[in-house]
Amino acid sequence: MKISVANIILISIMLVTLPCFVRSQNITSHSNEYYNEVADSIINHALKYQTGYKWLSELCEIGPRLSGSEESIKAIFWAEEKLKSIGCDSVWLQPVMVPHWVRGNTEKAYISSSKLYKGKELSVASLGSSIGTGEKGISAQVIEVHNFEELKNLGDKTQGKIIFFNRPFNETIVNTFGGYGDAVDQRFLGAVEAAKVGGVAVIVRSVTSRYDNVPHVGVMAQIDTVKHIPAVAIGLIDADFLSEALKKDPGLHLTLKMDCANLPDAQSYNVIGEIKGSEFPNEVIVIGGHFDSWDKGCGAHDDGAPCIQTMEVLDFFKRLKIEPKRTVRCVLFINEENGTRGGIEYAAYADTTKEVHLAAIESDRGVFTPRGFTVTADSLILDRIQSWLPILNLSLIDYVRQGYGGVDINQIRNIKALIGYDPDNQRYMDVHHSANDTFESVHPREMELGSAAIAILTYLINEEGL
Repeated sequence: MKISVANIILISIMLVTLPCFVRSQNITSHSNEYYNEVADSIINHALKYQTGYKWLSELCEIGPRLSGSEESIKAIFWAEEKLKSIGCDSVWLQPVMVPHWVRGNTEKAYISSSKLYKGKELSVASLGSSIGTGEKGISAQVIEVHNFEELKNLGDKTQGKIIFFNRPFNETIVNTFGGYGDAVDQRFLGAVEAAKVGGVAVIVRSVTSRYDNVPHVGVMAQIDTVKHIPAVAIGLIDADFLSEALKKDPGLHLTLKMDCANLPDAQSYNVIGEIKGSEFPNEVIVIGGHFDSWDKGCGAHDDGAPCIQTMEVLDFFKRLKIEPKRTVRCVLFINEENGTRGGIEYAAYADTTKEVHLAAIESDRGVFTPRGFTVTADSLILDRIQSWLPILNLSLIDYVRQGYGGVDINQIRNIKALIGYDPDNQRYMDVHHSANDTFESVHPREMELGSAAIAILTYLINEEGL
């Protein structure tokens, strides 16, 4: 999941606001009892068969799905066939040209000059879009800083140095997206700011809530007018070691060797499958997530399982013989992590079609226990969705409140509601963008309850409109 710095601030504010309460019962097409029965049938099917969890096992066997990679294309074709097997009315691939960054085979950091620590290797991983160091690597003295202001105040001391950004994840913030937002600017903009003051490379403390030595990666900014310099993330245990080592030996030198590279753009695709509406086929409800992932772990929580949750909505409709009034369209967006080109391409299509995009629901916050939905919409629509809380609560949804929809669906203009699925986030930053994000980190019941929650909300919007 890639989030711009501006969006991170917005998310952090919106996700920590207090839940809104149900204000009115605004259901008209059927009785609450009828909708409860449908919701129960969806939940029972999800928990009994755990189809999506089984699909996730297949997807994770393919491997991580970084945009432009061979594995991403294999996964795209896998999803296309899976949507066809569900019995969608139509399935197609939407062409998208994507950035193609490769990690390479070498990413190494070690203390190359020190009376106390020479030869000590550190656990690092190249940040997405970083350039390599060349075969000889980069060796330089290290300077530790905690923010950009501190960096600027060092003056000429930063010339020719490796800049070590070591601001920790803020554990005092209850919502982990807030802790992430408080620290991620050093990962995203650290290399740019370091290059401005003469830095030759950057080491960034991993942005994670889990104390281990696994580097957490993610995209970094590259600005054409600023010299590009290499950047790596470092595991928390080694970040603390390096900080203490610098106190005892401020003159130590570190050597970085990386052979990552930015290649020419590659051909890729959004995967789209839909069930046509029986009464209002030109009114569309989009459900989906981003199908690319970083290349550490297998991208199970970010964003393989969430994508499968939205694919499973169509499967529920088919297996339970739910005939939607409006068109339900699953869109698996490519390249959210390092470009958002899939979301931009789909939004361009939405602008040209005669269809009316009624709502879009994005799942991109992991697949932990369901908590709620965050909605970008006017107050009347928010009230309407909140009126369905007694039904949504059957799948453990506790709130519907104003908040962020999602990076990809937010590209869609002229739409009534942008909705983000919001599971419990306390463990999300433990796995985010790291080798910890594996199939084994996903609990089947948590995942399937989320699939059911998204399906129930999709069904209610489909039946009632907005």
